[in-house]
Amino acid sequence: MQILIAIGVPRQQEAGAAAVVLNHAQELEKRGHRVDCWFLDDVLVRSGRPRRFDALIFAFCVAKRIIQSKGKYDVVNIHAPWGCVYGVWRQLARPAGAPRYVMTMQGSEDRFVQAMRVEHRRGRASNFGLKNRFWHRLYHQTMYDFSIKTADYGAVANREGWIQSELKYGREPGRIWFVPNGTEARFFLDRVYANKPKVGLLYVGTWLERKGVYYLAEAFRILAGKLSGVHLTVVGCLLPEEEVRKSFAPTTQDRLTVMPFVARDQMPSLYAAHDVFVFPSLVEGMPLTLLEAMASAMPVVTTETSGMADVVEHGVNGLLVPPANSEALADAVERVCLSADLRKQLGQAAQATTRHYTWDRIALKLEGILNLAAGNGRN
Repeated sequence: MQILIAIGVPRQQEAGAAAVVLNHAQELEKRGHRVDCWFLDDVLVRSGRPRRFDALIFAFCVAKRIIQSKGKYDVVNIHAPWGCVYGVWRQLARPAGAPRYVMTMQGSEDRFVQAMRVEHRRGRASNFGLKNRFWHRLYHQTMYDFSIKTADYGAVANREGWIQSELKYGREPGRIWFVPNGTEARFFLDRVYANKPKVGLLYVGTWLERKGVYYLAEAFRILAGKLSGVHLTVVGCLLPEEEVRKSFAPTTQDRLTVMPFVARDQMPSLYAAHDVFVFPSLVEGMPLTLLEAMASAMPVVTTETSGMADVVEHGVNGLLVPPANSEALADAVERVCLSADLRKQLGQAAQATTRHYTWDRIALKLEGILNLAAGNGRN
């Protein structure tokens, strides 16, 4: 097949959705398909316009370029919400030769809205007040709505988003599929678990409220008061170090390391250098960093929500805690810090789990959906 994958994020492979696309493309090409990838910087030329409209403009540009391709592609895989324009155009115009449209979505916008609304009531998420919620519903959610409604088929990276896409939008079974994210072979590491006075905690992710960063900082304050040897490293926050440090109590500053950006090829050694992965996110699709940490045989402590609960089974291959609960997060991390045996049990089980989440296995699932779409012919 000749496949197009389009997504409205910059072309980079440090982590996140861009890495998902690049790994999908690489594995599909290994299976004999020809794949083009269009990223934000491939399609959209920067100008003086407000960046808040980039998503919709990118969606229009992608639709236009597909139309101009005149039958080049057998199927197009456009990540939500950027498939909305192409999907609507295909349904209304029914043009001859237009390739079928497969939607890919990482998570659930409804879950995001619910989580941020709760955070706003707690005096956080100041950028999600009534005005911002109205804009989100009018603009972002509408784009998601049309991306999902108009897709011929879809792939969603966590079970909650998959089920919700079927129920909320009335999609019949067999149209929307659960396709989790994967991890790369280089993250599967050997690890030694030993009792030691100092335990290194690791958080990898952008420094955003939806990532549960307030609860991470508070939990670390609690832990630092109990365990003299605990240390936390914050990686990939994409903010200046001083901005991140402001979130942490003064008493924890000497036990905190902040690394705003780390190159992708340095990540395996970073996982290897730490003992416990802490990921308190309130809403996610299926985070690549969680899968990478598990592949490296790290014990993980994360929240029982979104895609984290799809891959982590409490007490078996990690520990799950309620989201937005600093005390529960601190208690769970303390348990793991105090027991090398528990770290070994959880870490080895985590690595065994992620052997089922390698990108070659995941690409098989996506390939099946793309074949379904292409095999149904063209309208």
